[in-house]
Amino acid sequence: MNEVNNTASCTIIGAGISGLMAANTLKSHGLSLRVLDKGRGVGGRMSTRHIDYALCDHGAQFFTVRQPEFREIVDKWEELGIVREWCRGFADSVELATEDGHARYIGCEGMNTIPKYLANDIDVRVNERAVSIVFRQGNWIVRTENKSIYRSDSLILTPPVPQSLALLDTGDVCLAKMERDSLETIRYEPCIALMVLLANPSSVPQPGGLQNPTQDINWISDNQIKGISQTPCITIHASPEFSKANWNGEDAEITGQLLKSAEEWLNFPVVEFQIHKWRYAKPIQCYPAPALTASGLQGLVFAGDAFGAPRVEGAAISGISAAKAIIEAMNGSI
Repeated sequence: MNEVNNTASCTIIGAGISGLMAANTLKSHGLSLRVLDKGRGVGGRMSTRHIDYALCDHGAQFFTVRQPEFREIVDKWEELGIVREWCRGFADSVELATEDGHARYIGCEGMNTIPKYLANDIDVRVNERAVSIVFRQGNWIVRTENKSIYRSDSLILTPPVPQSLALLDTGDVCLAKMERDSLETIRYEPCIALMVLLANPSSVPQPGGLQNPTQDINWISDNQIKGISQTPCITIHASPEFSKANWNGEDAEITGQLLKSAEEWLNFPVVEFQIHKWRYAKPIQCYPAPALTASGLQGLVFAGDAFGAPRVEGAAISGISAAKAIIEAMNGSI
């Protein structure tokens, strides 16, 4: 095992927006920390992918702002050129886009612009898949697939809840029954995302997004019209029903079905396509508070988009709340 010698104040698992907001909050209070993520880069579901010479958001497509705490953060991001307002409403298969008063924001160079900014000056270790968690002699010990060992006084878990619980089970970390039961009620919907590089401009209407255009599709967007790609590159999010029914299907067959369903808005030919499956795309049953501090276990906090409110804003607030819980616990122990 490759043991990391220094014990940090906190280990955060997951470099999505929850984990990175938690990390920035802890760092602003002078605490040592590290963030571990199984992926090749930061962002989680705030992902942006290159397909040949195009750029494509294939996870979260935009975010809104409703809470004053998040409003202050987004205003700063906007001033720094990290985010910009995209639009205030979308079209569907029948109606043209109409404004509803809620600004939709996007990363200026794709949604991944935001987590990349948040990861600046943070100790983030990518390609580090956690495989077990143990609590021993006042330390949280995280072992990874790369045979590294990380020790810390506290631990924030931001992956989808089933994955977090599975990690705790590897080290026989027992939660209070009421807390475990509450966490096990959290549910997610899956989503199959299809990214399509086109030779010609699409027929997706302004501002570049369509909500619920067909029975099989919940979302279509043109990343060129959206303003992040120089060439036409389409994101299609299949409906939860289609995603569940076709989860184990062949990529070519899934692609054919979704392209046929979306053909009204696509000007063929297709140059290239890629599929990504989000098993935990959208929480549909959330924990009522923005974070859960485990009772009877030193410094263990759960966070993520399934806590408080779903989507990007809820995930960001959850990460901040988790960090504040750690800070308060540490201050109380001094």
